[in-house]
Amino acid sequence: MSQSLSLVIVHFIFSTKHRQPFLTQKIRESLFPYLATIARTDDGECYRVGGVADHVHLTVRLGRQTNIADLIKELKVSSTHMLKREYPEQLRDFSWQRGYGAFSVGPSDLPALVEYIDNQEEHHKKRAFKEEFLAFLNKYGVPYDERYLWD
Repeated sequence: MSQSLSLVIVHFIFSTKHRQPFLTQKIRESLFPYLATIARTDDGECYRVGGVADHVHLTVRLGRQTNIADLIKELKVSSTHMLKREYPEQLRDFSWQRGYGAFSVGPSDLPALVEYIDNQEEHHKKRAFKEEFLAFLNKYGVPYDERYLWD
């Protein structure tokens, strides 16, 4: 085959350290477009970024040469620098939690996931982050030890 083609869609979830509610509405308005721009590397596409005060969701079509761990590292490092530069007083103690979730998504599930991310504010009136994240781990059959999930 003379051409390399792929379609790999990933749902990323990561939280602020200790799930501190640093991400106010104003901060999210600048953070989400910034994360989307970073995620659009290596011919990838960012379909959606959303979240609430203590965590974010991204839905990304990975570029053919994109490594998940490297992309997450770039998203977290770059956004931390941007946030501390833009909001030096408010986010002096800001950092992301070390871990993350990355779940593969089929193209037919993309519209529902985008809608889910768009409705994070409403969704989290009923369900806390920990409950949500555990539900995703269980849904996708990801083995985990809860002792190491949160800190």
